[in-house]
Amino acid sequence: MTTGKLSRRRERPGGVVARLVHPAVLPESPASTSPRSTSKRWSVIAVLAVVGLAGVYGLAQWLLGPKLPAYVVAKGDVLQTIVASGRVETPLRVDIGSQITGTVATIPVAEGQSVKARQLLIALEDSEAKASVAAARALVVQAQARLKQIREVALPAAQQALRRAQANLLNSRKQYERVRELKATGIVSQSQFDDAATNLELAESEVRTAQLQVQTNQPDGGDYLVATTTLQQAQASLGAALAKVSYTRIEAPVDGTLIARDVERGDVVQPGKALMVLSPAGHTQLVVQIDEKNLANLRLGQRALASADAYPDRQFSAEVVYMNPAVDAARGSVEVKLDVSVPPAYLRQDMTVSVDIEVARRANTLLLAAEAVHDSGSTAPWVMKIDGGKARRQPVTLGARGTGKVEILQGLQAGDLVISSINGKVPEGKRVRAAPIADKQAPMK
Repeated sequence: MTTGKLSRRRERPGGVVARLVHPAVLPESPASTSPRSTSKRWSVIAVLAVVGLAGVYGLAQWLLGPKLPAYVVAKGDVLQTIVASGRVETPLRVDIGSQITGTVATIPVAEGQSVKARQLLIALEDSEAKASVAAARALVVQAQARLKQIREVALPAAQQALRRAQANLLNSRKQYERVRELKATGIVSQSQFDDAATNLELAESEVRTAQLQVQTNQPDGGDYLVATTTLQQAQASLGAALAKVSYTRIEAPVDGTLIARDVERGDVVQPGKALMVLSPAGHTQLVVQIDEKNLANLRLGQRALASADAYPDRQFSAEVVYMNPAVDAARGSVEVKLDVSVPPAYLRQDMTVSVDIEVARRANTLLLAAEAVHDSGSTAPWVMKIDGGKARRQPVTLGARGTGKVEILQGLQAGDLVISSINGKVPEGKRVRAAPIADKQAPMK
């Protein structure tokens, strides 16, 4: 129920009629605005504020330029490496084969096994070879007996015969002289003189024959030399037979690991065919292919860190010892070999490896993020530097290149701001502001 007073008319002086009205039916005034009207008014004010701020921001953008991500040139340490992949190799691989034709009797080793020098790898059937050794030994014994006979029998007998012949010659010469004197006096006949002369000639002939016999049985004589040569031939035949027996035992020439095997028991093998491949122990190399564009940075003696793909968390040291003077035209690469002085136990022949070759190291030098440099692979690299609030193209000279970093030799100073290349091409002379990019990388050592 309404409790207000009813309106009523009242005459006022001057003919103005005043009317009292209940508050609930009075017209609205500014002081009595509804909540809906207030909300609309604030919305209008907010829109006007946003439009004003947008205008101010647009004016600032026009006057100062947009904010662009930029890198700060700073000093630090950089390590430049060349990354490559390759395989584990030994400087040489030994092909194990047979020197004779034969049948494989036993194979006491397996592929992948480590072996020692002189260890038996393959045994061939050796019965025929051993029979040849026995025959050769018999010939040696025969030749030795013949030489012994000459030294101990023939030569002493010839010397004894020579002494007898010399004694007979002495008697014959005396008899001849006596008969010759008696013939002069006429006591003996001519026939007796002729017999004495004949006996003298026979005695002289026997002496010469005995001398020849002694000479031929002496160390420089013909019979002795023939016997010596026969013995040498027999000994050579024995040596060949023994060698053939040794060829039936195929042994490891050096310590190493058997990395391949192509023979089974019962196979008939022939000379010239590789039956096994031995990787010698104690000297391991890494053979990698390096892009020819990096050839100018490579030097003999450079150190490297390598890891096998099978053990990526384990690293070992290596050193560049060889660079092929020729470039592989098909791949545009150069073969490089690195020595591993202390190869880890897990390293195996033909393992895939990754290698980081250290080609340059700089301390306390000017560094810039690599992605801020344009045309870094050309002869005229450049950056877009912020200079006086404007973008300006600045040629630079690059030095060592590390992971995500490049050394600046000329063109920039510490503290300079360089626009990131992720912004695309920024027109030179455009007004810009820097939004420095935080360097989250740890210092490079």
